Amino acid sequence: MTAPNPFTVLGLPADPALTDEQVRAAWRTIATATHPDRPGGGDPAWYAAAQAAYAVLRTPWGRSEARADLMAQAPVARPAAPRLPARRVLPPVALLPARIRHGRPARLLLRVLAAVALAVVTVHAGAGGPATAAGVTGLGIWLALTTRGDLAPPPGR
Repeated sequence: MTAPNPFTVLGLPADPALTDEQVRAAWRTIATATHPDRPGGGDPAWYAAAQAAYAVLRTPWGRSEARADLMAQAPVARPAAPRLPARRVLPPVALLPARIRHGRPARLLLRVLAAVALAVVTVHAGAGGPATAAGVTGLGIWLALTTRGDLAPPPGR
């Protein structure tokens, strides 16, 4: 449950130019009409609410804090974000043909052919041992790391 707005309890506007005397006068008016010692018992609930509101609003600092609390509770009207046109995002593999075509395709072809030839030689020379797997893996890593220089940069970079 939230505390009631102290400005509305005392019947005052949430105005930054509100003075101490205006707050005191509003509180005295309500306190005189609702005090529990009045004939008929007054209105103790309203008196307590007015007393609490006056305790908050009696100083300029308290009024500024109460206004800040009200601003924090109020929903902020934000302008709608502008709609950007939908951008088609392609996976990196789909961009590969264009990157090859706009890069250095002849040099890339020579690099791939060299890697395949060395892999074939490694497989035949190693006869399926652990060194063969390591050699082919090393050639694959070499190819992956060195072909980036032969490709065109991806779009947007």
